Amino acid sequence: MTEKEKMLSGKLFYPADEELAAFRKRARNLCQQYNQTTEDDKLLRQKIIAELFGKVGKHCCVHPSFHCDYGFNIKVGDHFYANYDCIILDIGEVVIGDNVMLGPRVCLYTAGHPLDADVRATGIEFGKSIVIENNVWIGGSCVINPGVHIGENSIIGAGAVVVKDIPANVVAVGNPCRVLRRLSGDDRDYWQDLFRQHDIA
Repeated sequence: MTEKEKMLSGKLFYPADEELAAFRKRARNLCQQYNQTTEDDKLLRQKIIAELFGKVGKHCCVHPSFHCDYGFNIKVGDHFYANYDCIILDIGEVVIGDNVMLGPRVCLYTAGHPLDADVRATGIEFGKSIVIENNVWIGGSCVINPGVHIGENSIIGAGAVVVKDIPANVVAVGNPCRVLRRLSGDDRDYWQDLFRQHDIA
């Protein structure tokens, strides 16, 4: 197997490999181009993101600055929104559904390193995928760790460090992140009512 094949399959791999280094260089150059755009460069931003990401749905909005390792391991659905200073270390696959919102300074880390210091010193590493389902809102300055799966409709409070899977339809907060409560029909009724009042006004 090539080092890229090992990386994509979740095995230990050497990131110093020439092929992987070339992919990272490409991604960093594209990120630099993206981060130098202005608000008047919307079409150019769309073009760069489409070239950088492995999959992009409709109406993708990523505010600079944005940084990633490879780009091709990032797959986002429709109406994806990432606020300022998003970092995605996409050693493993990052799969994001529709209508997902990331607050400022959200970091998604799929990269892992050996716990043994001698093995870690060789530079070898591994990746574990992150999955974020539809309609998830992740608050500012959250960190999503390798291997985490976040269920649909859930909300992650600002500053959370997510180290384990989060089920669907909950509010989760803290470090380490834990479920605070389930979302309920009362939440839906409250916000639907506010929305109707706003619409009438």
